Amino acid sequence: MGKPRGRNFSKKQNNEEEVPRAVTGFSDNANVQSENSILSADQPNTFFGVLDTQELEYFKQAESTLTVDTFETPEEKVQFVTSVIEESKNKELKLATSQICSKLMERLILVGTNQQLKAIFQSFNGFFFNMACHKYSSHVLETLLVRGAAVVEKELLTPQFEGAGFSEGDDEVFASMETLFLHMMNEITPNVRTMLNHRYASHVLRMLILILSSKTLPSTTMSNSALRSKRSKIARKMIDIKDNEDFNKTYKTPDSFKVQLREMLSSLYRSLTGGAELGSSNFKNISMTHITKTRELCIDAIASPVLQLIIQVEGIFDRDRSFWHLIFSSSEEKNAKEEALVEYLLSDPVGSHFLENVISFTRVKYTERLYKMYMKDRIVKLSKRDLTGAFVVQALLKHLRPNDVKSILNDIVPELSVIVNSNMDFCTSIIEASIQQGDYMKETVLKQLIKRFYPEESEDKNILESCLMLTSSTLGNTRDDWPTAEERRRSLFLEKLIDYDDKFLEITIESLLAMPQHRVLQMCYHGVFSHVVEHVLQVKRVDKIQRKRLLNIFCTDVVNLSCNAYGSHLIDKLWEFTTLLPMYKERIATSMTGEAEKVKNSVYGRQAWKNWSLDTFMRKRFDWKRLVKEQQLELFPDAQNTPQTSKPFKRKPEFSSQQSDKRPRR
Repeated sequence: MGKPRGRNFSKKQNNEEEVPRAVTGFSDNANVQSENSILSADQPNTFFGVLDTQELEYFKQAESTLTVDTFETPEEKVQFVTSVIEESKNKELKLATSQICSKLMERLILVGTNQQLKAIFQSFNGFFFNMACHKYSSHVLETLLVRGAAVVEKELLTPQFEGAGFSEGDDEVFASMETLFLHMMNEITPNVRTMLNHRYASHVLRMLILILSSKTLPSTTMSNSALRSKRSKIARKMIDIKDNEDFNKTYKTPDSFKVQLREMLSSLYRSLTGGAELGSSNFKNISMTHITKTRELCIDAIASPVLQLIIQVEGIFDRDRSFWHLIFSSSEEKNAKEEALVEYLLSDPVGSHFLENVISFTRVKYTERLYKMYMKDRIVKLSKRDLTGAFVVQALLKHLRPNDVKSILNDIVPELSVIVNSNMDFCTSIIEASIQQGDYMKETVLKQLIKRFYPEESEDKNILESCLMLTSSTLGNTRDDWPTAEERRRSLFLEKLIDYDDKFLEITIESLLAMPQHRVLQMCYHGVFSHVVEHVLQVKRVDKIQRKRLLNIFCTDVVNLSCNAYGSHLIDKLWEFTTLLPMYKERIATSMTGEAEKVKNSVYGRQAWKNWSLDTFMRKRFDWKRLVKEQQLELFPDAQNTPQTSKPFKRKPEFSSQQSDKRPRR
């Protein structure tokens, strides 16, 4: 989750849905108390002094030089980085906590050698917790941990890896990166409870859990990951620091990391339960006060993502899944306080995100228990909570057993025409669940969706209008506005419907042909709607008559389409779409070769020219027709028995059949 701040966070606190908190044991100002706990807690010292004016100017200039990256040779860049690192010795903590110079530290970590990386790592010894709690140094620490994880794997797989041993230029011996990590964890582990709901340290804690459990370390610019929120991704792009090849990967780790992960989370478990040991299976001895406080953390915007990640990985070291049972009961009977908790989670944005994620990674029997006790009898009501409960129902469709999935489909498919009005993503999940269950209730799904988007009783029915909302969209906008996220979402949904059943393909083609020709061509130039038009061009699913009617529209503007970033992809698709229609294929090729200069002067036109093999068309027409014939036999083998309408000119071709296989296609 993002770091809560500003008007949106205050507004969310003021507008939360009222749920009977007295039953759950939540205090009336749970979120406010959680926020204040961060401010009132014993904060570590994060002030390590400031740089003098001369030093600050030097490091600012160094950061600008690395940002521009205009070094003539790699050796020159290495020398520059080495000199800056030498200059930064004994100033690393000042640099890491500086708003400007922290970016320099990240760049040095990303481009430095393994020995330089270890030197920086050692310079932070004793202050890792302090850095994790600082606004700027926490990002430096995250980057350092990712690069360190990559070095750990290299040392593990290659014992003689160059990262271990003596440093360049002196006799100082560095320990292995594994040892440096374990030494850092000895400092972090006693403070893990404070980090759990600290707005900066919680991100570092999540990174440590991912590394110690050998999970994928996401890119810093990837939103909706286990580490980054959408706001964090945008902020990361603004500072223009690009990840290196160490990000977005999974690394092998030594066994000591799994032991350290258990020790760290055991320390957290003891602090949450008042001293209970992890994996003791004696959950009844934990007081209700401790359980209530832990449940409050599930709806805390900062602590909730950390708890989600812990529940995801706890099976690695704890078969009893103690954190899960600390939040949810294991009894087969309903519990009033647990029922109130689940209701709150299903109606709260943070809580529903927590519940959606944890049921995706826990055991199926735990998910089934929550579903049958607290959700099964009101699944339709939950499905209509667009911003909360609907996401949980989507997760249930993916992770429950087939019989339970079919039971959910029985309840919500009759309401599909209503649900799709406000939640197309949920409708997509329903379609996918239907497919996974062997097209279960497919006819009802089709009936409901056609009723919504293409009602038979309507005279002006058009699925492109009812689904894509073309009238109020950016279609035809001459200001080059980017397509909106809503348009992208609707387009993907319509493409999903086209793949789901031929009926939607037929409806979409009918709607295209019913539109004015200029509107269809506008769709071909649109950044999002052009994908819908491309998706319709499926040669084996569209009959010849409909193909000809569509081609009559596209052929009126072939040259301009081929020179457009989006239209050129459509021209590429027409190479296959015109199979068994040689007249249209030659018509398109003739149009592009007729304005060869314009097409070849466009970067997109050159690609379309190449994909259509138009050099062969102009110089060796017989060889080009042979290409057409080979494509025809590949897509329609039975077509080789079709009588020829014209007898080709017989001569020995100067063409190698292997060349046709090398023609690039998109």
